[in-house]
Amino acid sequence: MATKSTAKNVRLRRAISMNKVEDIYKEEFTDRKSQPDKPIHKHADSLLSTASGFTNYRGLLNLCILLLALANTRLFLENILKYGILIDPVKIIHLLISEPYSWPNVILILGSNIFALVALFNEKLLAKGWLSENTGFGITVVNLVLCLLIPSTVILVLHPNPIFSCITCGMYSVMFLKLVSYFSVNRWCRLQRTENTKIKRRKSLSVSESMLKSENGKPETMLVSYPDNLNYSDLYYFLCAPTLCYELNFPRSLRIRKRFLLKRVIEMIFLSQLIMALVQQWIIPTVNNSMKPLSELEFPRMVERLLKLAVPNHIIWLIFFYCFFHSSLNVIAEILRFGDREFYKDWWNSETVDKFWKTWNVPVHRWCVRHLFKPLVKRGYSKMFASVAVFALSAFFHEFIVSVPLRMFRVWAFSAMLGQVPFSLFVNKYCRHEKYGNMAVWLSLILGQPIAIFAYVHDYYIIHYAAPT
Repeated sequence: MATKSTAKNVRLRRAISMNKVEDIYKEEFTDRKSQPDKPIHKHADSLLSTASGFTNYRGLLNLCILLLALANTRLFLENILKYGILIDPVKIIHLLISEPYSWPNVILILGSNIFALVALFNEKLLAKGWLSENTGFGITVVNLVLCLLIPSTVILVLHPNPIFSCITCGMYSVMFLKLVSYFSVNRWCRLQRTENTKIKRRKSLSVSESMLKSENGKPETMLVSYPDNLNYSDLYYFLCAPTLCYELNFPRSLRIRKRFLLKRVIEMIFLSQLIMALVQQWIIPTVNNSMKPLSELEFPRMVERLLKLAVPNHIIWLIFFYCFFHSSLNVIAEILRFGDREFYKDWWNSETVDKFWKTWNVPVHRWCVRHLFKPLVKRGYSKMFASVAVFALSAFFHEFIVSVPLRMFRVWAFSAMLGQVPFSLFVNKYCRHEKYGNMAVWLSLILGQPIAIFAYVHDYYIIHYAAPT
């Protein structure tokens, strides 16, 4: 009975729709017949003209997506037919076990705790007044310099695996920035304490935590005051938290969302394996085939290799962004119940280079504004000088993470990052329309990284593999 009723309803709807269509045609025919001289032309611009005001290009966007998918599918099939299957999921693990000189990186990572403990003991002595501010500042400077100098020396002397050395240098860079923030915030607290002001910074609440009510009906906040924050648990929570800016009281969520955590863990594992697979299957063969034109400086072949590398490199970069800034950092934040999850903003809509660097990596941007840009401006320096200083610091760490593991110093990464300043001025001046500015940002991302890769590959090949003449 239910099936017959459903079929009857379908036939009824079809009849109604057909009657409506007939009515429309009858109305149009009657109108044309009664008024045959009614004008059918009017002032109108073509849809593709800007004066028309038409903005719905969804169909063309879908066409571009399909063409892009088909083109990349062809490239992927061509790669498979030419090189075969090169993917080896256990190659990284095998490389770590079989490479004896990779273990210094493990020792360096474990040894990074020494610098954190020195910072903690230094802050405790300063809080008790056993050290002067100048002495404490000197100890902090020496600790920070050694934090970068010791891993660099070990890597340059023992020559561990470059891949794991990049990870080690990245972790020490993060440690450096965190310790700077740790010292600065505690110093601010000490200076305010001398003014007889007890430091108890208000705790920001996340949405879920704001629903927690105490017995008196107010949100429950457990505030920590200086110097009660100077303990192991507080320090290591900050070192593990997905932020570079220290606070006495971080926003905390009420509970760990198990389903959310599981989804992010699965994404992190899958995407990291996908990145390694794409690098093995797509990037390495392209780079290897570029050795000859790079060594002989064949410009047309170099441009062809650059364009061939640009697409897979950018795809891997986008996957890395999602894997690290969304999946991995959310995993850490969920485990630690860290409430602030704004690790990135809508950088893909950036109309200027400045906006991209403000929205692409929010933790680094916040650190730079808080501990470098604002202090320089308060000391009387111009905003332009402070901006250049921010890019110079970022350029230094980019070069540190790349050049030390490769054991060669060509300042390509440093120059690329510092070159963002004139490029930003160029885009602001000549690409004022938001569409063209956004295209300039995307073009720099698509072509900039392959150029830097080829620059380092060329120099690395010349230094280590090219036959002496």
